[in-house]
Amino acid sequence: MSPTPPARPVVVITGASSGIGAALATRLAPTHHLVLSARRAEPLRALAGTLGAPDVVTVAADVTVRQEVDDVVDTALARFSRLDVWVNNVGRGITRAPSALTDADVDDMMRVNVKSALYGMQAVLPHFRLVGRGHVINVSSMLGRVPTATFRSAYSASKHFLNALTATLRTEVQETHPAIQFSLVSPGVVRTAFGSNALHGGPDSHTLPNSQSAEEVAEVIAQVIADRRPDVYTRAGMAEMVGSYLRGLATDP
Repeated sequence: MSPTPPARPVVVITGASSGIGAALATRLAPTHHLVLSARRAEPLRALAGTLGAPDVVTVAADVTVRQEVDDVVDTALARFSRLDVWVNNVGRGITRAPSALTDADVDDMMRVNVKSALYGMQAVLPHFRLVGRGHVINVSSMLGRVPTATFRSAYSASKHFLNALTATLRTEVQETHPAIQFSLVSPGVVRTAFGSNALHGGPDSHTLPNSQSAEEVAEVIAQVIADRRPDVYTRAGMAEMVGSYLRGLATDP
């Protein structure tokens, strides 16, 4: 009798209808069960139809609403009875100088870029604790380490917040459950609709220099799913850029 093949890992991807999320779904479809979430149902169903993979579940949900995030977890567990990886990929930019920020600007950045990820981490954590293992991947940004784009002010701040939240939650959880990992993946400019969809408009990301494709970023995330590294940039040399930036700012007394 041949051995039973190992079960496919189950991966939830938020913001899956386009950009990095859609590219990651395409990358993982041959080897993983997928639960794809986004606000718009039709693009999700269209994407699922192109993947050529069985058992792709789509869930229309606004992940800035805690109950709808809980519903994504419930749907994944009801369908597959397991959940292995949760990718917080939802995010939105902003085009506004820090001196001009309004309360609404800051609230929007925190709701979309921080609260959506927090809700995902908190919603999936009870299951991960129950089974003793799991993996959350939060898609951050180089601007969360090197806030050099003034017009992305509140976006950069929200990603700094996300980075700190990820690191502290990792430390808390791994004190009792060391096999539960929380990873950060930090791209730079990615050729998606991120720029044109930013709050208050903004430059098209396709026109900016030193950009990557969504597929290149998806490949890095797929590698992180496999090797579970805690903190990864998506291009060579980015870690040194961050180090150089910080060394240029900080001095001892």
